[in-house]
Amino acid sequence: MRGGGLCFLRVKASRCREAVVASMARRALKLVSLAAASSGFYLYSSKYLDPNDFGAVRVGRAIATTAVITYDYLTSLRSVPYGSQEYAYLKSQVHLRSAERLRDLCCANRGTFIKVGQHLGALDYLLPEEYTRTLKVLHSQAPQSSMQEIEQVIREDLGKEIKELFVSFEDTPLGAASLAQVHKAVLQDGRTVAVKVQHPKVQAQSSKDILLMEILLLTVKQIFPDFEFMWLVDEAKKNLPLELDFLNEGRNAEKVAHMLKDFDFLKISRNLGKLYSEMIFVNGFVHCDPHPGNVLVRKCPATGKAHIILLDHGLYQVLTEKFRLDYCRLWQSLIKADMKRVQKYSRRLGAGDLYPLFACMLTARSWDSVNRGIDRSPVTANEDVEIRTNAAAYLPQINQLLNNVPRQMLLLLKTNDLLRGIESALHTRASASSFLNMSRCCIRAVSTYQRSKSHSLYRKAKISLLEALSLWQINLHELFLRLKGSRLGNWVIAFLSRMHHSPY
Repeated sequence: MRGGGLCFLRVKASRCREAVVASMARRALKLVSLAAASSGFYLYSSKYLDPNDFGAVRVGRAIATTAVITYDYLTSLRSVPYGSQEYAYLKSQVHLRSAERLRDLCCANRGTFIKVGQHLGALDYLLPEEYTRTLKVLHSQAPQSSMQEIEQVIREDLGKEIKELFVSFEDTPLGAASLAQVHKAVLQDGRTVAVKVQHPKVQAQSSKDILLMEILLLTVKQIFPDFEFMWLVDEAKKNLPLELDFLNEGRNAEKVAHMLKDFDFLKISRNLGKLYSEMIFVNGFVHCDPHPGNVLVRKCPATGKAHIILLDHGLYQVLTEKFRLDYCRLWQSLIKADMKRVQKYSRRLGAGDLYPLFACMLTARSWDSVNRGIDRSPVTANEDVEIRTNAAAYLPQINQLLNNVPRQMLLLLKTNDLLRGIESALHTRASASSFLNMSRCCIRAVSTYQRSKSHSLYRKAKISLLEALSLWQINLHELFLRLKGSRLGNWVIAFLSRMHHSPY
């Protein structure tokens, strides 16, 4: 009887939740319809107003989408045996339908919703592939503001008309993002400039949108206790005001320009990783939105060299010294496959007993590859499938980990995934050169810190000597790899092989 009673209670509780969600969905749809009808009269007389500007429409749309997605997860998998092939297939279909609904919500509500959707789309190996693949389009399909709206924003912010500020101002934007768009213009003194204009109403709507997301996520967590995505709201609360502050973006652009003024790149694939290693490990000041729309490559007309251009300097992560050094030592341990130190520094960064999962998330490699050494072999298609499968299977543990690690780590994980996406497209992912560049930066960062804490000239000289020796070993290893991959290297290896097998 106890077993039967427990089963009955579970069924009853499940049906109760389904009834609540169904009721939520019906009420949400009524709210959307009522909001659309009531705003219709006001919109009739004004062709410039957008129904998305009305809070009732945006709230109703978000509630309705959340309710439908929740109901889909509750009902679609209810009668299918867990772990069966049918269950896996149906779960993938629910993921895809839900991701498409979420994408449509982001496109309709725009602004903050697109920014959060872009963040989710960048979390490869942390979210099911159906979500990341569907939401990636938000990086390239941001809506554009009309020229009339652009004129209004400039008039309100600068107190002048466009023609008073610029000799020319192109109506068609060079590019549009979730929070702003960029126009080419010429100043009165003849300089050609890029003018970044914030979409109207984004700043006013952002705090309300974040509050709405927080309420909806808390509601979903009541239905699915394992659903742990409050870290996403916390990050949005902290980072969105920074991205909307264009004075902050200007200061960031000036700082990173000075910080990287000595970089003159010849080969883009290898040096994009070198650029970010310098920012993360050496400087602790990291551009955290390197999606393909923000990383451009151009050929310099004067020299013929290829240059990396970083756009959108609104979101940077400043790393504390302690975090930066622990992160350096963790990556050194991962590259050396030193599992004791991997465990030690993973725990210091908040991973606890989930340090194997943390190592896999950081490197986007399987646990077997981490144990063998992540620089020993490239990522295979089978390993990629294994990682994505495990990401879906360990989603509760991943969410727990994301809630435990320092907030600085969340943006670094997002940045890592965005960089990996670019490297995959360029076929340079997990290349030996990228790990060598990381090793160099880690050695320099740790040595600089050790010298700053030493008061002995002998000790400082010893640290500098060990640093130079370690960097020399890396250079020698890189030279060996280049020779090994060259025609001359292959000829030498073949010649030595023949000499070894020669009977004389």
